[in-house]
Amino acid sequence: MSKVKYYYDHETLSYRRIEPKKGKKLGLVAIFITGMILSGFLFFIATSYIPNVKTPRVLSLERELNNAELNYQILNNKLTQIESVLSNIEERDNNIYRIYFEANPIPDEQRQAGFGGVNRYKHLEGFDNSDLIVNTTERLEVLQKRLVVQSKSLDEITELAKEKEDLLAAIPAIQPVKNEDLTRIASGYGWRSDPFTKARKFHYGMDFTAPRGTPIFATGDGVVTRADNRSSGYGEHIRVDHGYGYVSLYAHLSKYNVRRGQKVKRGDIIGFVGSTGRSQAPHLHYEVFKDDNRINPLNFYYGSLTADEFDAMLKAATIENQSLD
Repeated sequence: MSKVKYYYDHETLSYRRIEPKKGKKLGLVAIFITGMILSGFLFFIATSYIPNVKTPRVLSLERELNNAELNYQILNNKLTQIESVLSNIEERDNNIYRIYFEANPIPDEQRQAGFGGVNRYKHLEGFDNSDLIVNTTERLEVLQKRLVVQSKSLDEITELAKEKEDLLAAIPAIQPVKNEDLTRIASGYGWRSDPFTKARKFHYGMDFTAPRGTPIFATGDGVVTRADNRSSGYGEHIRVDHGYGYVSLYAHLSKYNVRRGQKVKRGDIIGFVGSTGRSQAPHLHYEVFKDDNRINPLNFYYGSLTADEFDAMLKAATIENQSLD
């Protein structure tokens, strides 16, 4: 119930009731209705747009997500570059290195094989960018496997190269007497006339005529297995085991410069020219064995002769003359 208000009338000296004006009452009603409408409108606007109003926390998370997606794209671009470089290395490995060192090429199926069986990436599924994350992870793992395969291949090539280097150093590849010290090449590998019996006999080495005391050089790296005169006909002689099935023999020496069991390098002086044993004059009788078979030493002088020198030696060595032992 609304309160009744009065005012004091000085003319009548009494209290009179205040009557509200009809216009004012209508104004208040209008203001109330307008307020209600405005409040409803504001409420509608607020409820319509609140879902799109983002808090600082939401904005921060979105920035992190966008940044992560960008980083994944950058990572994928780098992976493409790395894969290209690795592919080039793999191609050279198969077509150059492994062929040169006589190793079988590694098949692409073995280099680039993925990972079968169970789904390895199930824990990465169900997110907004799952496809990107799964693809990047898979590429990284395949790339890692390719790097492991290539690393093992390079380790193998390194070992093969080391063996090749050792082999090249071991092969008896130089002339055992220097050209300037030679009087002549007395006899080569092949059928020759025996100096004592005059019968036609196969000569299994090469005879280098040189003054007594001329230095004799090891023709390849190896170990001295014999330095004695206990082999019929050779007199004082040296045998060097080069490994890989190669052995070189130096006969009719005047004296030794090495002992049994000693390691020698190609070019080391191992003895001196003489005429001991079954020999007609001072010279070096030189033989090369491969897997216990005598082979022509002339095939191994590529390490010390020029093309012209080799051609001259070839002509002299093929003359069927008389040997000196």
